[in-house]
Amino acid sequence: MVEFVTLKEKEVKFGENNFFEIASKKAVTDEGEKPFISLTRGYYKDGTDKKFTKAISIPEDGKTLKAVVDILDSFVE
Repeated sequence: MVEFVTLKEKEVKFGENNFFEIASKKAVTDEGEKPFISLTRGYYKDGTDKKFTKAISIPEDGKTLKAVVDILDSFVE
């Protein structure tokens, strides 16, 4: 069985009721732990109730995460 533990999370709101949640998490199993970054898109239903629609996870291995951050940064002017 896998248990997901959220270590830290931040939210970026955009549009009228949309958000991105960026979180540092870890998957815990009998074999060990695997840290990852979760990027989830969602919206607020009725203004307060969070609904999550899409998510990706990025391995928190340093190299992969840095590559993704560098690519995202290259889109910012």
